[in-house]
Order: sequence, then C-alpha cells, then structure tokens
Amino acid sequence: MNAPIATGPVPDRAVAPRPAPGSVTLDLSGRTALVTGAAGGIGRACALRLAAAGARVRAVDRAAEGLDALTEAARGLPGAVEARLLDLTDLDAAEGAAAGADILVNNAGLQLVRPLHEFPPEVFHTVLTVMLEAPFRLIRGALPEMYARGWGRIVNISSVHGLRASAYKSAYVAAKHGLEGLSKTAALEGAPHGVTSNCVSPGYVRTPLVERQIADQAAVHGIPAERVLTEVLLKDSALKRLIEPEEVAEAVLYLCTPQASFVTGASLALDGGWTAH
Repeated sequence: MNAPIATGPVPDRAVAPRPAPGSVTLDLSGRTALVTGAAGGIGRACALRLAAAGARVRAVDRAAEGLDALTEAARGLPGAVEARLLDLTDLDAAEGAAAGADILVNNAGLQLVRPLHEFPPEVFHTVLTVMLEAPFRLIRGALPEMYARGWGRIVNISSVHGLRASAYKSAYVAAKHGLEGLSKTAALEGAPHGVTSNCVSPGYVRTPLVERQIADQAAVHGIPAERVLTEVLLKDSALKRLIEPEEVAEAVLYLCTPQASFVTGASLALDGGWTAH
C-alpha cells in the first residue's frame, strides 16, 4: 500500500529563502560577473546588459579591439566593464580568471562547417577545448567562492545544437551537447550551496559567427550564399528570422535574478520553434 502523503508543515531545514513577490528584480549591484567571448555578439550583449543591471563585469576575450569598443560602450552604465585579454586555450589562466565571480557566463565559441571525413582533427580539438574544457575550468575556478557565499549563477550559452544535431558541424554539436551535460552536473552539485546552473540554447543568432558560416554552408550544400539563410539555417525554425544578441542577453539576465532561484539544470530554448518538431 502506498504511504500517505504528508500534509503538515515542511521542516525548517527544507525551506529555502523565497524572493519577494512582484516584478522581477534586475538589480545586480555588488555582484561580479565574468563573460567569455565578450568582444562581440552574444557575449558583448550579455556584458552590457549585466553592467546595465549594476554588475561589475569581467569581459574576457582575445580580441583587444572588440574589448576596447565594449568598454567604451559601457561608459555611464550603473555597473562597470573591465576588459581582460585571455585565450581560453590557456586553461590554467581561464580557471584563475573565474575566482571570485558571482555570475559566470560561458559564451565563447567557434565554428567550422565541414563533413566529418574532412574535418581537421586539430580544429576539432580546439573547438572542444574552448567550448567544453574551458567552461569546465571556469566553473571549477568560480565554485569555491560561490559555495562560500551561498550564492552563484552559472549560465552556459549553449545552442539548439546542444539539443539537436546538424550535419557538417561535428565539433560544435559535440561541444554543445557536452556543455548541456556539464551544466546539469553543476546544477546538481551546486543546489545545496545556493548555486544554479542553466543553459540558454538559442537558434541562429545575428552574430559574426553565424555570418561567417554562410560561405561554408553554401559550399557544402552546393547552393548560392543568398539561399543559405532560408534553406539551411532557418529551415527547421518556425520563426523565419535570426534572433538578436540582445534577446539572448535578456534571458541570461533573468536567470541571474532572485525570481529564477528555482530554475536550475534547465535548458532554455530560444530557438523559434525548432525543437517543437
């Protein structure tokens, strides 16, 4: 016979602090965020949005000019943006850079479109290093102090390709699928310490990374470049447009708010209906 369901009060030890009701709190004053791949695209949008909410943002990238432009764009925001030149293939440096961060946004990525039998092994290794091993090291570097404070937010910029595969993207798909699993593991381990870990998984975003794919996609599919967007990139999307980096940044910000404290181990798909198939 099934045991009766308890209806009495929950013991105090099981009650987590609840955010106050009302509108979502967007004030991150006093918080320190680290954003990788911050010189452009999604990373730039996230850095600016977090700084607009009052966070001190460590903007990590290897592109000096992009970081300079970012810090200039951040002038006058409630928070601050500090540029940090860093190549994420230097894994020890990546881990050290994350120490003391309250918020970690793993965003940096790269892409090459090639058939598996033609995919350069050295590029596969680099993609997995930057997009999976570096996030592991960054999380590893951030967690001890997050645990000590009893609060932390890890947001991994995954992709619809962390949920679905596409041909000719073996390294990217493998890295994003791995990132989804890493994020869930961090969620399970971080839950007792007030640390959440989630993925934001967009479809094709209007970024230089996507724009650089068009010629490669045209070549492997044997179609003109002007047909790539509608016939390849947006073929499985119900909404026939690219998502903007700022839209992704809003989802990232929400996951950092008190009202999102019960969201962990999740993958928030911003895919225009791709995974609804």
